[in-house]
Amino acid sequence: MPNRTILCQLALGLGAFALLLPGTTVMGQESSLPPGLEVYMGRRIAQTMHFSGAPWLIRNTREREERCSLMLANLGIKPGMTVCDMGCGNGFHTLKMAKMTGPKGTVMAVDVQPEMLKLLRDRTEKEGLENITPILGSFHNPRLPPNSIDLILLVDVYHEFSHPVTMLKTMRESLRPEGVIVLVEFRTEDPKVPIKPLHKMSKEQILKELPANGFKLVKDYDKLPWQHMMFFGRE
Repeated sequence: MPNRTILCQLALGLGAFALLLPGTTVMGQESSLPPGLEVYMGRRIAQTMHFSGAPWLIRNTREREERCSLMLANLGIKPGMTVCDMGCGNGFHTLKMAKMTGPKGTVMAVDVQPEMLKLLRDRTEKEGLENITPILGSFHNPRLPPNSIDLILLVDVYHEFSHPVTMLKTMRESLRPEGVIVLVEFRTEDPKVPIKPLHKMSKEQILKELPANGFKLVKDYDKLPWQHMMFFGRE
């Protein structure tokens, strides 16, 4: 990872605060945060998972429950790609994606909580990975460079977006022409999935929201035990 120190600003509605976080990038800054939504297209929006819940993201049972390795294997990530782990948390998927893209690739790891990015940096340094770029995003702007990303992965995070329209718009603008975003969300349709309903999404709802924001479904992978996995390209 490049050894650089950048002064980051994160607008959280209560005003911007400065955070000195080595190795963290901010792509642009905003001075204020527009009001978030509580409901979007008939769906109630869940609150963002607090960083205190980070240990749950790396629980020992996660692979057995979600088949994360199967999900990653079906992303189509190749060496040299520029990919993004949106809502990266403490880097459960980020580190694996970094190994898949290889030293000539890049993983942009976006989170709105600096505490999560600190946990990610600690794990990155322990693994000795140098192709991960942490980005401190805001709730309405992931701060990704335009026309530069091959794939954006969102695992159980889209349903928490308080500003889904602006987030989808900026993600769409960050994709290369053949780039895709991949939504992985717990299935509302399956009552056996032991997740609160507010943190699930139905395929019908996803297909209502993404096309309304300039995306088209290009692939649907349905072999994960608990989650939808849907690929969307730019319309």
